[in-house]
Amino acid sequence: MSNALTIAVIGAGLGGAAAGALLQQAGYSTKVYEQAPSFTRLGAGIHLGPNVMKVMRQIGLEERLDAMGSHPSHWFSRDGKSGEYLSRIPLGDFARQEYGASYITVHRGDLHELMVGTLDQERLYFGKQLVEVDDTGDKVVMHFSDGSSDEADIVIGADGVNSCIREKLLGSEAPIYSGWVAHRAIISAEKLKAYDLDFEACVKWWSEDRHMMVYFVTGDEQEYYYVTGVPEPEWRHGTSFVDSSREEMRKAFEGYHPTVQALIDCTETVTKWPLLERNPLPLWHDNRLVLLGDACHPMKPHMAQGAAMAIEDAAMLVRCLDEVGADNYQEAFELYRTNRFERASRVQKVSHDNTWLRHDEDPAWVFGYDVYQEPLKQPQDMSQESPA
Repeated sequence: MSNALTIAVIGAGLGGAAAGALLQQAGYSTKVYEQAPSFTRLGAGIHLGPNVMKVMRQIGLEERLDAMGSHPSHWFSRDGKSGEYLSRIPLGDFARQEYGASYITVHRGDLHELMVGTLDQERLYFGKQLVEVDDTGDKVVMHFSDGSSDEADIVIGADGVNSCIREKLLGSEAPIYSGWVAHRAIISAEKLKAYDLDFEACVKWWSEDRHMMVYFVTGDEQEYYYVTGVPEPEWRHGTSFVDSSREEMRKAFEGYHPTVQALIDCTETVTKWPLLERNPLPLWHDNRLVLLGDACHPMKPHMAQGAAMAIEDAAMLVRCLDEVGADNYQEAFELYRTNRFERASRVQKVSHDNTWLRHDEDPAWVFGYDVYQEPLKQPQDMSQESPA
């Protein structure tokens, strides 16, 4: 294996940070470029299943995440109006024993801060919005909005649903608005003490056409988070999110269980986000460019596996580069796609359908997955493959 090639990762979100950390750990000369001017504690809650925690173990963050996260005993699904339990999916000790790692929920910003902190800070560049990329055949030249440029042998597009790298590979095409929005809010658990109700550590409230997922995002259970899925025919705001309100939430969840009403009553600020998707892409890489995460398979958050897929992508990509040698990067890219396409596409579809864990089912195909132990499938004639 040769680690002599230089690698650029575009985007320092969770997938990009995982890729950068794993590449640098493996000895690759890797720079990470992020368009944001600096790190900030953005976002809200996130689930880290055992499948992701195994990658965190490799990066060296598993113990710290175990200490900071909330460890729900179950994923509960309940009828939004009656409160009747629809499913009880065991997590906690069961997850550790059966799937090989913890299932935790944390604040996305706290996770992100840990991951960014594992990167070589001298090779992490903020304020670098990619505006143009030129694959010359023997190198890639990157141009940024601040007028600067740089070059690398390989460029990894971890730059999200509006990826500049994806546009270079496949042309300009807007992501698909799914017809759903997500409301997001964090509530102080102190406020909930006024209610004689059971605020469970991880519960999803369902009705026919909408839901609310609720969980703690800190190990001390001081911050309680909810994210919704609510139909909204059009998104006309022209921004990535807008402010919402308690009044809008009350209207959206009218008639829901008193526990949900209490959460809305305790909401101080809430935002609303469009849920964007893309159909499974026929192309994940070309010559020296390769995509991961939302750049190639954005999905609704209804399985709590979107970031997990990006982090798994990063781990598999580095594994494939190690497997065949970075000098054989095109072979490595095809091996990577072969071993990620089916799983990512399946998670995309289940997330789109919004059926995950609504009723009792075995989640082992998701949680039991180990990107480092999964036998590698070899590429076939990809012209015969149908991206369905």
